[in-house]
Amino acid sequence: MSKEIEDHRVHNASGNEPFTSVLDRHVSRRSVMRGGLGLAAASMLGFGGVAQALAASGAKKTPLSLAFEAVQGARLDAVVVPEGYTAQVLVPWGTPLDGQASEWHEGLAMTPERQAHSVGMHHDGMYHFPLDRDGGSQEFLLALNNEYIDQAALWAPQGGPTAADQGRRPADEVRTEIHAHGVTLVHLKKQADGRWTHVPDSDYNRRYTSASVMALGGPVAGSDYVRTRFSPEGRLTRGTNNNCASGHTPWGTYLTCEENWPNYFIRREARERDDERLGIGRERGRYGWESAAGDASERDGEFARFDTTPTGADAREDYRNEARTFGYVVEIDPYTGERAVKRTALGRFRHEGCWPGRLVPGRPVVFYSGHDARNEYIYKFVSAAAWDPADASRPGESMDRLAIGAKYLDEGTLYVARFDADGRGEWLALTPDAETRDGRRLHEALGLAADDQAGILIHTCDAADLMGATPMDRPEWGAVDPASGEVYMTLTNNSQRTAEGTDATFTGDGEAIDEPGVGFATAPVNAPNPRPDNGAGQIIRWREADDATRFDWEVFVFGAAADDADNPSGLTEANQFASPDGLWFDERGEGDGILWIQTDNGYEGVAEHTNDQVLAVVPGALEASPGGAAVVNPGNQQALKRFAVGPNGSEVTGIFATPDRTALFINIQHPGNWPAAEDATRATDGQVRPRAATVVIQKRDGGPVGV
Repeated sequence: MSKEIEDHRVHNASGNEPFTSVLDRHVSRRSVMRGGLGLAAASMLGFGGVAQALAASGAKKTPLSLAFEAVQGARLDAVVVPEGYTAQVLVPWGTPLDGQASEWHEGLAMTPERQAHSVGMHHDGMYHFPLDRDGGSQEFLLALNNEYIDQAALWAPQGGPTAADQGRRPADEVRTEIHAHGVTLVHLKKQADGRWTHVPDSDYNRRYTSASVMALGGPVAGSDYVRTRFSPEGRLTRGTNNNCASGHTPWGTYLTCEENWPNYFIRREARERDDERLGIGRERGRYGWESAAGDASERDGEFARFDTTPTGADAREDYRNEARTFGYVVEIDPYTGERAVKRTALGRFRHEGCWPGRLVPGRPVVFYSGHDARNEYIYKFVSAAAWDPADASRPGESMDRLAIGAKYLDEGTLYVARFDADGRGEWLALTPDAETRDGRRLHEALGLAADDQAGILIHTCDAADLMGATPMDRPEWGAVDPASGEVYMTLTNNSQRTAEGTDATFTGDGEAIDEPGVGFATAPVNAPNPRPDNGAGQIIRWREADDATRFDWEVFVFGAAADDADNPSGLTEANQFASPDGLWFDERGEGDGILWIQTDNGYEGVAEHTNDQVLAVVPGALEASPGGAAVVNPGNQQALKRFAVGPNGSEVTGIFATPDRTALFINIQHPGNWPAAEDATRATDGQVRPRAATVVIQKRDGGPVGV
């Protein structure tokens, strides 16, 4: 999630041992083992990718190395890239997708119609989909999340939004803001001169917004939990909100993930257990969309649905269940424009993203997701169906991709992670008959019927609490090494961690109370989250065991300022970072690849030296350091290099490279005063109306990026 809209409340009151406590004991255990069995043999648990495999086999292959000159930290209204590279601005907010939208200019007044036919606001997670079998290195569809809005920029021509904090919002302003959210699909093409452009009026250009009708799939679909006035059968809903990171499937669909969606809804009374656990407010939504209810132009409760207070005799007469149609992974076929489907089997929470695991024919398909909030959890979904290579995406051919999606994503088992201090962990099944940590069946502990899987999913977070999952330091993006299957995940920060041995405290509307469903104000450290008041964050990685319910884990790198006393990875001014967020594993063949790291930093020790950034490291080139607390450590941290820096005020997010690796795409979200021109590296002279945008980084000589 962007720090600009972070929900600082903590809603996990489970009392489960947090990851920081587990990690603190894990690090202590590794120090004791120093010089004994040896860390590589006793603690690395088979990690190491290329370096470990080469050492075991005696092979002489030289691991991939980074060939760019690392850039210095910067605080400019511009993007900074290495010498020999270019950076081009693409499809910024407001770019027209067809003839129904006006060409952008500084004074353009947005309307619902214009915004519905233009690129949305605040770019975040994204992915590319080829249009033919060449792999998409020259032409593809870009699927792009539009996470939230900057009302000051959106309504700049009129001096800001109307009734932003109190009173009734104008209906057309609310509709425009609704259309600025969601997902943009845009056709991109590389020109002969190496520049990229979007293809106006392409049949592939389209928007999925917070007003688009979407289907519900999986166990929750058709249940009493999601019946509303709009969909009495509980099969449909409208819109997808606050889409942060994303994912993709091997059958060629896009996965967009609903993160801070609870803040868009309110429930004034008759509150449910999940309202409290997920953080749905009582007074006014983030942008006050519910305040436009009753406008003469309102249709089908388009604004009323954001107030979920019961008003009718049952759920089919009001929107008491509307919020229960949000909090899911949403599947989109980028090629067809078919109705998107919310895949409820993957759980209901504040999904940061959804990343596919290593694909093996004849084995289930696996997806990983994190709940991005303080002291929340990491999840894994395992499909009931085994992977059939015949279902793989075939660009240019007709396929019913959403039917394939139903095959793999509507039936399976959702697990939540418990991390142990010995470097091992267990996936805990969230099924009605699972045994909770106090010996009850999960459905009994939640007060549900024995076969109510839909109820388990509606209450995913409560179910994870009861199973004894490990609270983490804000799980954000994940990335999977497709060769080794090792999974990396950013834990961006947690300012509400306390030292080991301290008591958790609870909070509720500013008062210290101990009440279910309210949440921790503070929580002690654990092994994978070992630092109290963790403002800098860390990246962990794990490797699955053969039985699919066990895994081995370790810390890959700790964020820190160079002059921090607590700097376990030994970072210097050349590569210091904090609040790791975006993550992407860029496979380069033969089990080798680059791990790209992006930041959303609010940590003063780093922020005073540099804006948010992109860093690169080759995990396969790193060997274990006996006694070290992380893979990247003072003995090898020079392998971590700063590749790019974003403009002032911005978060750097969303990342992938074309299949030929000659173009790296990133997103610049909520810049303060940028872009000034198509050249992303050109510093702004004066003031511009800020626009989030995609940026494509390429070598001037046309070679592969990073090497």
